[in-house]
Amino acid sequence: MPSKLPRFGEFITLIALLSSLTALAIDTMLPALATIGQELGVTHENEAQLIISTLFLGLASGQIFFGPLSDATGRKPLMYVGLGMFMLGSLLSMLAQDFSHMLFGRFLQGLGASAPRVLTMALVRDCYAGAAMARVMSFTMSIFILVPMIAPSLGQGILLFAGWRSIFTVFLLLAVIVAVWFWLRMPETLPPDKRRAFTFREFWRGLKEVVTHRISMTYTATTGMVFGAFLGYLSSAQQILQIQYGLGERFPLYFAALALSIGGASLLNARLVMRFGMHWLVMRAVILFTVLSGLFLLVAYATQGHPPLESLMAYFMLTFLALGMTFGNLNALAMEPLGHVAGIAASVIGSLSTLVAIPLGTLIGQSYNGTVLPLTGGFFLLGLLATVALFSGKKTT
Repeated sequence: MPSKLPRFGEFITLIALLSSLTALAIDTMLPALATIGQELGVTHENEAQLIISTLFLGLASGQIFFGPLSDATGRKPLMYVGLGMFMLGSLLSMLAQDFSHMLFGRFLQGLGASAPRVLTMALVRDCYAGAAMARVMSFTMSIFILVPMIAPSLGQGILLFAGWRSIFTVFLLLAVIVAVWFWLRMPETLPPDKRRAFTFREFWRGLKEVVTHRISMTYTATTGMVFGAFLGYLSSAQQILQIQYGLGERFPLYFAALALSIGGASLLNARLVMRFGMHWLVMRAVILFTVLSGLFLLVAYATQGHPPLESLMAYFMLTFLALGMTFGNLNALAMEPLGHVAGIAASVIGSLSTLVAIPLGTLIGQSYNGTVLPLTGGFFLLGLLATVALFSGKKTT
């Protein structure tokens, strides 16, 4: 473990804030999607969802490079590069005059956000291992989840009083603050004697080692499926809750309640993982998610895709409780055998899982037809696939 690390609480908080730039760039935008789509001239209301999925495309594209480069240069220099790109993307989106320029700015935001996304994983892996790493990831997720709880309300408030362009001003200012904090307080966690020269040959060797590690790739694929389900929810949550169920300006409150469910699961996971282990918890959480989704799909079908709001919220809270038990554990399980190539491993795992998630989540979101059937059906199918993958992975251990 590197010396002179910030205290445990500050370390977790800083890592969580760096990681939360992505969540902030997603969830703060949700109340503004319809307004942005109308002002920038989208032809179909579902197209506004691309403001979300395009950012994830940038995330997937950037992660594959930042990790391997950080194995050669150290973690800190590339963190600054990524944060700078995030700031530039925020500026371009703020000034966009048409939808294509908005999407380009969002892609650049995602490209920049991929640096803290992948480098925070490498930072944690540099400093912790095994169940301790999963514990750090769980506490980080607990703080990280506060962002989805408050971000839609923040976006709603900014939208009402200052307009949607000011949301990107907030992104810009926060990135500056986090960059300065990181510069002042976080030491370099990868000393020169542990760095790997970045050459195409070394990159290819490390890439091959990661993608041919069957256990790691099993957990990576499972992460993509689980995250794909969640991306489908993120893409269509505003239309379902704010429009279909007529919540209007109350939408952020309901969204926050669901985020609290995931945060509670992460806190619970931090306690249980030391006792039961990561795979045990993930397996049972995914099975619970799948069973709940299968049962609620029947309810949704029986109500023509319009179940009562109370039952929908109860279903979401229970399924997100299950999902909250998977996110940190799946990443830790995928990274655990690859500590000696942590940078490229974090890049490949993050990039591949996101590339798996994007088409799955986008398909679910673009299938929205004014009912919850596409979302519920997508949850059930992806839950089944994730369960099969986990059982397959168990057989190889």
